[in-house]
Amino acid sequence: MPGIQGLFGFQLIAVFNDGFGRKLTEAQQYIHFAALILVSIAIALVMAPAAIHRQTSQREVSERFIWRASQLLLASMLPLAIGLCLDLYLVGSVIVEMPNLAAVAAALIFATFLWFWAVLPHWERRQISGTEPPA
Repeated sequence: MPGIQGLFGFQLIAVFNDGFGRKLTEAQQYIHFAALILVSIAIALVMAPAAIHRQTSQREVSERFIWRASQLLLASMLPLAIGLCLDLYLVGSVIVEMPNLAAVAAALIFATFLWFWAVLPHWERRQISGTEPPA
């Protein structure tokens, strides 16, 4: 949780730097705003289990709570990945001054998120359930 909150802080600071208006086009500034919104949604989803637990059952952890917390954390991954990749695209556009290269880098990072957060867990779940022989 502190990591995602720190990320959000850095995203907010960027807007108040002099270079934000000079180096980013209006369209890129809107992309950054979209990234802020997505990371905000991810933060809300990540922090929701703590709020639910504190307000409903502080002294016990039910199976229902574990399932709900898992659903919320899983739901946070997509907006977080998209928000990070949008900002990666923007930073890359400023650094290399080649939007196409920045878009390719952001797409590769998004594919990396998909691999580690969706494909690999799905494969692992199939391995555990015994539907495929172990590698």
